[in-house]
Amino acid sequence: MAKKKIFISYDYNNDKHYKNLLKAWDANGTFDFSFHDHSADVSIKSTNATVIKRAISAKINNATYFLCIVGEKTHKSDWVEWEIDKAVELNKKIVTVKTSSTNTTPDNLYGVDTSWAMSFAEDSIKKAVNDV
Repeated sequence: MAKKKIFISYDYNNDKHYKNLLKAWDANGTFDFSFHDHSADVSIKSTNATVIKRAISAKINNATYFLCIVGEKTHKSDWVEWEIDKAVELNKKIVTVKTSSTNTTPDNLYGVDTSWAMSFAEDSIKKAVNDV
């Protein structure tokens, strides 16, 4: 099976461990989860917002899927908000994964076509990605 090209959007300061868990699932052959990570992470060596946005835009554009990890504080992240808007603009398949069902959803995920995983579990995430 070909790996899915997924850009992962998340609150870098609070939820990086969830992104790392996705990468670990992908690396572990016993899990049925396979993706090619197109996230920006720290590969962008700039503090200039325009440069960063251009690089992130290219990474989102090169992905087929946009997976947003919604942690406790994600709804307060201006960067995640911008990334969601960019994914919508680029007509990406959007998957939203809540680390807890009680986390506040970023406002700009309402009214867009997204597939939901209401818990951070492999089966739930895999189903959301396959359902979009």
